[in-house]
Amino acid sequence: MPTNAPQVDELRWKKLPVLDDGFVCLVDVMGDDQAVVQAARVSYGEGTKKVSDDRGLIRYLMRHRHSTPFEMAEIKLLVRVPMDTWRQWIRHRTANVNEYSTRYSLAIDAAQRTLPGEWRGQAATNRQGSGDMLSHEIGAQLSSEETELQERSRAIYEHRIGLGVAREQARKDLPLSTYTEAYWKVDLHNLLHFLALRMDDHAQVEIRQYASAIGRQIVQPLFPLVWEAFVDYRLDGMFLTRLDHEVIRKLVARLTAAGRSAATNEDFMAVQDATWSDLKRCRERDECRAKLVRLGLLPLISAGPGDDD
Repeated sequence: MPTNAPQVDELRWKKLPVLDDGFVCLVDVMGDDQAVVQAARVSYGEGTKKVSDDRGLIRYLMRHRHSTPFEMAEIKLLVRVPMDTWRQWIRHRTANVNEYSTRYSLAIDAAQRTLPGEWRGQAATNRQGSGDMLSHEIGAQLSSEETELQERSRAIYEHRIGLGVAREQARKDLPLSTYTEAYWKVDLHNLLHFLALRMDDHAQVEIRQYASAIGRQIVQPLFPLVWEAFVDYRLDGMFLTRLDHEVIRKLVARLTAAGRSAATNEDFMAVQDATWSDLKRCRERDECRAKLVRLGLLPLISAGPGDDD
């Protein structure tokens, strides 16, 4: 019997709410932490158990990005998600998908609503991201317009259906906020890759909520050792490029020579990579600065003039 059998029984068909009317739901699972280590040990032959315990082996596999053993476990989910969020989700082409058909069935009578305090402005330095929240006054106006649009679109859809218009054509003016449902079956390796991208702070808020629900409420209890390693080495880990290494080396050398323990933004600008120095806008430089702040090598300050992106 799998070690996660009690957790599977508790979670199966349990709808975990996301957004205002969405959910994620475990349908089935194949494998557990043991399935991962067994797949790894078959590569080495009998006797590996004496060399590494399960937790240590899983952490080694995750740390060194040996992905194949994680492909030996699978999770099947039922998800209910707005179509615009699903459009981002389905870009991950490493899963088996069967979506609710609005050619065969009536469209789901639900659309994601945005509360007045949930409207986000466009980020000033990121073309695909959100910035500060809009005022409650503006948000109230936008929410009212949203409700009017969704109700009108639904009424037109149902009017077409009532007149006998084909479902495949009647649906064409439904808003992207309309919910859809799909079965999504994915192996553990590709699921963790999805979570690493979609739980990241740079991911859109809506899909991040789905990823967090899947990761923390489904994957974590079903694969606790894998999840622990994933958090340590992927989710909360940090990737350093060659240029990052060079900047850190120069920064430490500069501080050592000056007899100082704390760096400033001026120190960072002085040791930045030569390929960045003449650029007014450089996202790679800003990403490096953010890593240094996270490592405690730079204070948390805003970018200097001309250094934003």
